[in-house]
Amino acid sequence: MTGAERRPGLRLEAGGAMAQAMKVIGYILIIFVLYTIITSPNRSADLVQVGFQGISNAAHGIGKFMSQLVN
Repeated sequence: MTGAERRPGLRLEAGGAMAQAMKVIGYILIIFVLYTIITSPNRSADLVQVGFQGISNAAHGIGKFMSQLVN
């Protein structure tokens, strides 16, 4: 009997560690974003506006592309 057969939970433990690490990284990212918003709200507002403008431009480009496909 191999070690993997004796301890089938071994793979799950490794995956659990990765999930735990991702959770910690997510918390650190949230804390960083909140810190940035609190310390420089004007810059944060500018970045959000740029982000939404980029999304809007991308959606407009996709709509234009689809219209060209239909015609």
